[in-house]
Amino acid sequence: MHLSVVVSTLNGREQLVRALDALAADAPDAEVVVVNGPSSDGTTGMVRDRDDVDVLVEISERNLNVARNAGVQAAGGDVVAFLRYDLAVEDGWADAILESVEAGADVVTGPTHRTVRAGVTTESRETWTVAGRDVTFVNGDNGAFTREALDAVDGFDEYLETGGSRDVSHRIAALDFDVAWNADVCVRGEFQTDGGREPADWGTKYRSLAYRLAKNYGVHPGALAHTAKTAAFDGARALRDVLGGGSTPSAWLANGKGVFEGIAVGTKDGLAARKRMPADSRNPNGISSRADRAVTRYEL
Repeated sequence: MHLSVVVSTLNGREQLVRALDALAADAPDAEVVVVNGPSSDGTTGMVRDRDDVDVLVEISERNLNVARNAGVQAAGGDVVAFLRYDLAVEDGWADAILESVEAGADVVTGPTHRTVRAGVTTESRETWTVAGRDVTFVNGDNGAFTREALDAVDGFDEYLETGGSRDVSHRIAALDFDVAWNADVCVRGEFQTDGGREPADWGTKYRSLAYRLAKNYGVHPGALAHTAKTAAFDGARALRDVLGGGSTPSAWLANGKGVFEGIAVGTKDGLAARKRMPADSRNPNGISSRADRAVTRYEL
């Protein structure tokens, strides 16, 4: 069984060096595919000078799911793992992936350890029931799929600017593939200096959420309730920030407008996608939808 690792990057040269160094130490036999672009920080030259990267794919789009699909097309392994460019695998990462697959898992995911001032954060297995379906979510920064599973779902949905791994998790669950959570499939990263990642744009977030729920479940009461519950929670949290002086009423209103517009557009586009998508993969914008992702490909 051969492991391929797809590392997507965009203007992250220094962080990528750390990720590739850790990957070379833990998985020297894995095929490494770097999908770059459109970067302007010298990433191309750095990757081409290394002897531990097998394939470099240059793309022109700033869309993570396009990068992931381009990586799948370039990878030759029976198991394809996805790693964020600013995360370093911990010891035993590759072995743990292959052990889970050999034990019968179709998809394997694990935690991300992040160093903060107070210590180290991590995640645990996350499973939700949506419209009567149990969905175990794959960590998009740290997950691996068998080739059979990736082919069945036709990769990632390129309509989505965010939430691609959440969407693929719904489709994996619909096809009854087994998702294993393995605490040894662990990666490590650093929080930004403000103690966290940049906040998501609310319009984009809710367009993604509404799209993937409408696409995967149609107009289902459970999916609609989930969207409303999430919006209510975010709205209440943002209102507390306003009352505490951490935000302004105008910002809260602007975010609220973004939420409603995002839900409307995402629901419309999701229902349209549901009508035209292949019923088996639930993915009208997947790998098979186009063949022009790569601008340049280097065999290193």
